[in-house]
Amino acid sequence: MRVFVTGGTGFVGANLVRLLLAEGYTVRALVRPSSQLDNLQNLDVELVKGDLNHPELWQQMRGCQYLFHVAAHYSLWQKDREALYDHNVLGTRNVLAAAKKAEIARTVYTSSVAAIGAGPGGKVVDETYQSPVEKLVGDYKKSKFWAEQEAMQAAQNGQDVVIVNPSSPIGAWDIKPTPTGDIIVRFLRRQMPFYMHTGLNFIDVQDVAKGHLLALQKGKSGDRYILGHQNLTLKQLLDQLAEITGLQSPQKAIPACIPLSVAWFDEKILASLGKTPSVPLDGVRMATQTMFYDASKAVRELGLPQSPLKVALQNAVNWFLSRPEFTQN
Repeated sequence: MRVFVTGGTGFVGANLVRLLLAEGYTVRALVRPSSQLDNLQNLDVELVKGDLNHPELWQQMRGCQYLFHVAAHYSLWQKDREALYDHNVLGTRNVLAAAKKAEIARTVYTSSVAAIGAGPGGKVVDETYQSPVEKLVGDYKKSKFWAEQEAMQAAQNGQDVVIVNPSSPIGAWDIKPTPTGDIIVRFLRRQMPFYMHTGLNFIDVQDVAKGHLLALQKGKSGDRYILGHQNLTLKQLLDQLAEITGLQSPQKAIPACIPLSVAWFDEKILASLGKTPSVPLDGVRMATQTMFYDASKAVRELGLPQSPLKVALQNAVNWFLSRPEFTQN
């Protein structure tokens, strides 16, 4: 069966493409002309150049039975608000319309737990919870919420669309890297003398890829499935990294007011002077929330694997250490 994949050059997409190929699917991947193709090198993938918002995108999908819409614009910088909505919301709307016109039998749309939002007071939440959109921190989370609404609306209109909401994946091919990957990189560089009191749900990225395929095979159209595993505080994650690497874990927590002040100065003052800010304000604001999730629905209904997190962390460490651009200070 031939599948069309957007976002195949990214972290989750690269792992998904590898799984699809291993399972015998033929993969056609949409890439932007400016895309970095390192994650797809030496893979038997048909690459087509294009854009999520192109009006003739459906023509590139013709002949494919299924679609995995993984692509998204990720940024926590407030200056990128317009690009976030253009790619994530309008892009998703156009991709789904193209899939319908190309007679794609089923679409798996990659949302995020960011669209669900954090539970009040750090409460563990599942797919039945929805934070009011005005309480979602930052335009990235809001754009993912509205993009998910596009997928839900398409399903309500009769299109076969399954929604998956990955938490924080860990593993190889984290090329940008993601915020979680950046934590690992900074830990390896010994650039984390302090930590914040926060918590996230983590999962092996290979399990996320498997969750996408299981959603294609078993998911219910219009439903969303959290692809997650283990809820950990940031300190617990860093301690696991210390066990794996032999490096020391930071022992002191930093009050949120300090990075919040630095981030505010970076974005509001330095950026206005034409300088590149180093800390996104929305990123720090997100870190003040504990974002714990319950993935039991995906485990129960899809058979989502729950691989040991230490294996994923070891895979991530090995991959980052193999790439000099991440280990050079």
